[in-house]
Amino acid sequence: MSESGFGEAANSPDGTGFMRLRHTAAAVCGALALLLTQSASASAATGHFSYKFIGLDGAPQSVTLHDPVSPGCVVLPEVADPGSSEPAFAPHNDTDEWVMVFTEPDCTGDSWTLRPHGNPATDRLKLRSVFLTGRTQ
Repeated sequence: MSESGFGEAANSPDGTGFMRLRHTAAAVCGALALLLTQSASASAATGHFSYKFIGLDGAPQSVTLHDPVSPGCVVLPEVADPGSSEPAFAPHNDTDEWVMVFTEPDCTGDSWTLRPHGNPATDRLKLRSVFLTGRTQ
């Protein structure tokens, strides 16, 4: 081993030892940065988002999402297929974030914005997906 502690490759005349070390250090730093940004971006809205839909038996059902992941789009599974279900209705945003409700799955179609901790919307407001914006009051 050489005096530098990196072995003979570090002292090679062509410098490949230091190149490998530099590339390894860059890869480690990149992976660490990616890990930190992913953990920072995964959060949740505080509170509840609820909606109603008509069940298979024809009776109204109610669903509440507790502390939903934010920001991001949530497709409502009970009404995700426009060919086999009516849209959900009467959304209530009781989270600490602004949300947008959409008439189609995957946060597409017409949209309406609901304020944080707002009143329940009317039964006439239809939705199949909701986007939690990550924006608080």
